[in-house]
Amino acid sequence: MNLDNGSIPVTQFVLLGFPSLGQQSRILLCALLSMAYVGTVVGNFCIVWAVLRDPRLHHLPMYILLGNFSWLEICYISSTVPRMLSDLPSPGVPISFHGCFLQFYFFFSMGATECLLLSSMALDRYLAICHPLRYSILMSLRLCWALVTSCWLLGFLWFIGPILLVSQLSFCSSNSLDHFLCDTGPLLAASCAPPPWIELTCSTMSSLMIFSTIIFILASYGLVLGAVIRLPTGASRHKAVSTCTSHLAVVGLFYGSIMITYVNPAASGGGGKVVTLFYTVGTPLLNPLIYSLRNKEMKEALRRTLLGKR
Repeated sequence: MNLDNGSIPVTQFVLLGFPSLGQQSRILLCALLSMAYVGTVVGNFCIVWAVLRDPRLHHLPMYILLGNFSWLEICYISSTVPRMLSDLPSPGVPISFHGCFLQFYFFFSMGATECLLLSSMALDRYLAICHPLRYSILMSLRLCWALVTSCWLLGFLWFIGPILLVSQLSFCSSNSLDHFLCDTGPLLAASCAPPPWIELTCSTMSSLMIFSTIIFILASYGLVLGAVIRLPTGASRHKAVSTCTSHLAVVGLFYGSIMITYVNPAASGGGGKVVTLFYTVGTPLLNPLIYSLRNKEMKEALRRTLLGKR
């Protein structure tokens, strides 16, 4: 790192987490987060297992995307919650400089991948409902896997530049981060007068990813809604509405929470941490519930694979 006058070489950070909570509140929160983490991993893994094991699902683009999305949710929550669970009972345990930026990288990369996968799922539903006769050609298995691979690659490449810029900043004597994870805001606050263009670069890259994908998703579902309205009432219309409602529920939960954080980047303290807690823990937990309870084919696949029913 480049060192300015008054700065010291920082080798570790301290995540303050929730300093205002008492010991009993910490234990309660730790227990709740532990249950949420186990529920998220088990629920999403069941979806991945059902997609892999059920021959009716693993060759359909919709469920290939869903299986990748569920696996991403497992990795996404695992990048932050285990560390948070270890910090809650005994706060103040430092995290190394490299460990902090590795968490920073994986957290943001998987968040970007989630935005891209949600966009791909919206595209899949648009093609399936608006172009049903050409769907098997427009969304072939080969194209689907190419789309999935592109989402993972672009997601993990998108934030490399901003994260490298932040890692080169000089940090002052205070190495405490007022958060439960390594994030842009706390790291910039802990640095010694960061250049404005670095903060602008981070904000620009985040806003490009968030707004480009949400606009694409809303446009896709707008066209889907128009096509669904023209469908005759019956099973086809009900199935299309049910599937799209499930996708929109996940999109609304995820983007609603990150948009609150984005439009108010200066948010700190309890309010900002609660919002961050929601989209790092809440949305991955709700994902398997939404998709399994709202999707008849997924419920049947789970029964077949988990209970051994043919």
